[in-house]
Amino acid sequence: MLNPPSLDALLQHLNDANRQWWQQWATQGAASGSASEPASGLAGWFESQPQWLEKQAAFYQQQLDLWLGFVGAKPPQKLIEPEKGDRRFNAPEWEEPPYSFIKQSYLLTARWLLDSVETAPGDDAARERASFFTRQYLDAISPANFALTNPEVMKLANETQGASLHEGVKKLLADVQKGSITQTDESQFTVGENLAVTPGAVVFENELFQLLQYTPSTAKVFEVPLLIVPPCVNKYYIMDLQPENSMVRWIVEQGYTAFLVSWKSITPELGKLNWDDYVEQGVIKAGEVVRAITKKPQMNVLSFCIGGELVSTALPVMQDRELDWFKSVTLMTVMLDHTEPGDIKHFIDWNVIRSREPQMETGGVISGKELARTFAALRANDLIWNYVVNNYLKGKTPPPFDLLYWNNDSANLALPMHTFFLENMYLKNNLVKPNSFALCGVDIDLTTIEVPTYVFAAREDHIVPWQSAYGTTHLFRGPLRFVLGASGHIAGTINPVTTNKRNYWVNEALPPEADAWFAGAEARPGSWWQDWHAWLAPQSGKQVAAKKTLGAAGFPAIEPAPGRYVKERLA
Repeated sequence: MLNPPSLDALLQHLNDANRQWWQQWATQGAASGSASEPASGLAGWFESQPQWLEKQAAFYQQQLDLWLGFVGAKPPQKLIEPEKGDRRFNAPEWEEPPYSFIKQSYLLTARWLLDSVETAPGDDAARERASFFTRQYLDAISPANFALTNPEVMKLANETQGASLHEGVKKLLADVQKGSITQTDESQFTVGENLAVTPGAVVFENELFQLLQYTPSTAKVFEVPLLIVPPCVNKYYIMDLQPENSMVRWIVEQGYTAFLVSWKSITPELGKLNWDDYVEQGVIKAGEVVRAITKKPQMNVLSFCIGGELVSTALPVMQDRELDWFKSVTLMTVMLDHTEPGDIKHFIDWNVIRSREPQMETGGVISGKELARTFAALRANDLIWNYVVNNYLKGKTPPPFDLLYWNNDSANLALPMHTFFLENMYLKNNLVKPNSFALCGVDIDLTTIEVPTYVFAAREDHIVPWQSAYGTTHLFRGPLRFVLGASGHIAGTINPVTTNKRNYWVNEALPPEADAWFAGAEARPGSWWQDWHAWLAPQSGKQVAAKKTLGAAGFPAIEPAPGRYVKERLA
């Protein structure tokens, strides 16, 4: 009677056969006539990547060991753990069979697939794009996202006799009808009641924005007013959430006479608006009204995200017209140099621009919900699949969270404006190329900007990578201070002084490379707002008595803050 070969011997035979097959395929392909060049390249790649075959063998061995441990042929062992910060498999139920096997098999396969993509032949850009969408695919097929392969879901369904699954289906149908995933208990928030409640009034409005002036909360204020320009992609009240985490309220409490641009969510009749309109009828018009109301020749400007790009492109237009209105500019998480824009670049290519060309003349609306889904995909596990599991598989209502309520309160953009933004900023990177395009009849050259500038970036920002934000230090020619905060795009920026969380880094020097700046930076505890206030106060003039009334002759208060525009919600 013949003795069967050992499992290790079978595996070795399989690995040897696999190696021979790949090498034969590559060699024969290289010798074939029609595909000689690509095959030759592939064969050469195999020769230069001997570790590739070893990785395949290691993957097969790990999966086999995992299976043998699961069926009891070998002692079970932990072959892989989730990456740091991956919370999908935190529950103890994932450590019990069969879920431990399912989890580890998924993690091993995910690691193998990502390694294969990242070491595949091709150029760096193609590999990076393939790697990004491979992660998207792997995140989507995680066993945590399906009821039968998630032990937490099955346990809860058993405990509730299926009521949790029934409730989850109801929540799924409600979100399908709404067109977005519910990320928080939205019944707990109302704009103007417990969000965006800093006292003030709308003192001007046109079809594009309302201008809010805030009621002073101090007896004296700085004589130089402050104009705040938030992004038009989202509602402004990320800067004015609840009183304890409102940046606007804190600014007013420091004695600044504050005005804020509240952009209108674009409706079909406004669908022809272009970037020029946001500059002319937005930024410049807001500055004109602030001067008229305060009777002051200059103001400081605080801008956030795409609002900073609008302000930066307005400055050369204003300089050409000799409108010396902006005494200083603050750019919060603003990317002017798009050389390396981060993962968002994988959603932007020339096909997007070409598909919109037929609509450029007639105009159109870019849905805020579509934009929100794109940004959510950059952090899919946290902003998509986490809620799929919690809401639809477990039937739970997420806890109230003001920031996530704001995140789901999207705003539309005009198609020509947004297309111009994608083409000139992301695809052509024209902001770093002087005079490469014009706005309002003026060639745009950011290297002519000499106003004092404060640039803030966030170290873990997935929308504006901080190294890209640092690129502004090479563009502007005036005095510039760069500060780096901890955390991400929102949490790093909206970091109240009262909570004293996180930290920030400062460095008076501005070396050419961002990493060199960080290497020489000093970490300071608490909110970066303190550093900004210390920088802005000397540029804000003397303290004067605060006015008791808002607006001025010709600019009466139209309605109380936060105004109508910010309360409009997408259907």
